[in-house]
Amino acid sequence: MNLWIKNGHLLDPANMRDEICDLYVVDGKVAGIGSLSSDTASEEWKKQAIVIDASGKYVMPGFLDLHVHLREPGFEYKETIATGTKAMAKGGFTGVCPMPNTKPATDSPEMIKRVLEIAEKDSPIHVYPVGAVTQGQNGEVLTDIAGMAAAGARAISEDGKSVMDADLYRKAMREAARLGLPVMAHCEDKNMVGSGAMNAGKRAEELGMAGITNAVEDVIVARDILLAKETGAKLHLCHCSTEDSVKMIRAAKEDGLPVSGEVCPHHFILTDEDIREDDANYKMNPPLRSRADVEALCQGLSDGVMEAVSTDHAPHGEEEKRKSIAEAPFGIVGSETAYALAVTYLVKKGYLTPLQLAERMSTAPHRILGVAGGDLSVGMPADITIADMDSEYEIDKNTFISKGRNTPFHGHTVNGRVYYTIVGGKIVYQYEPSGD
Repeated sequence: MNLWIKNGHLLDPANMRDEICDLYVVDGKVAGIGSLSSDTASEEWKKQAIVIDASGKYVMPGFLDLHVHLREPGFEYKETIATGTKAMAKGGFTGVCPMPNTKPATDSPEMIKRVLEIAEKDSPIHVYPVGAVTQGQNGEVLTDIAGMAAAGARAISEDGKSVMDADLYRKAMREAARLGLPVMAHCEDKNMVGSGAMNAGKRAEELGMAGITNAVEDVIVARDILLAKETGAKLHLCHCSTEDSVKMIRAAKEDGLPVSGEVCPHHFILTDEDIREDDANYKMNPPLRSRADVEALCQGLSDGVMEAVSTDHAPHGEEEKRKSIAEAPFGIVGSETAYALAVTYLVKKGYLTPLQLAERMSTAPHRILGVAGGDLSVGMPADITIADMDSEYEIDKNTFISKGRNTPFHGHTVNGRVYYTIVGGKIVYQYEPSGD
């Protein structure tokens, strides 16, 4: 499929391009930028190309979500690779990293191959599997990390929990460093959590809920950074939620360590004070924190200490989320709302420029994972997101492609809509006003 994307505002952080121009796609790759010259394409090609008028819209390298839960295999009633990746495409994502807490866990070369086989059949976007650190995610025996890497795993993680045995985790980090795999860390000291269900503070007391303190996250952040320093592992800290996490990542970067961090929209927007009643759509792990934490996360994204915006997309069944915060599972969906929320609360509020947002959602995530993309240079794969930053509308969970409806943002007014998602030159999502 050949494409002629006309009059769009190109945002290409990898090449520091921020300009209105045309972009041409031939045989799945970026073939030209600017005026269509004779060496870019023939007159016959121009007649055959699909023309996309991107006037008033931004043309960006396709987004990559480093942190999602596609639930398959084992929890298909919550989500499947098919429904989850189609929802990601609607959100502008051309690539996704599914976490390994499936059933059975994605903890072997065979399971990595299984995920890739399903994705090859069902996914319109790139799927980059993440393998578990320990067998069954039980924290006791290391997985065959080298075997999983050979099968197609792009990173390792124990997401959903932390590996509490520091020596075992150190061995995993050494192996990951040897293989060049990123280690994606869920930072939570399970010995400190207890029955905690939301942030420890005044609102938890008012609702009669057990609290989760910032130290639950911060203790493991500190530990994992020190282990990364010792082992040389490339450490990526998932869903950071505290002010001190930002401080520690900043210090690690100043020390020259290969440490990166991501922030999810719910953590850079909401606080525990936004939980007005016992509503489990506000229950996520880590929990919504204080206003000071939110401001620190926004500033960290602004100055580049926090390099990526991810979703931690975690769909659950409606019955599960109707339970009390104390009893319901952790997690909310985010694939179809992340871009608009980032535009509304980061770009419109002055924390990020449009070019920086493209960097945080595309270029940096691709760099962190070590995969091709996030770059619209000539010859690169044509993975492209076309979106505006001005459309205003209300988030309606009933329009989601994802099976999950568990979001605290239903009814929120936002700016920014994805119009096209293109993978390898193929249009995999196109906004249709009547069907949104």
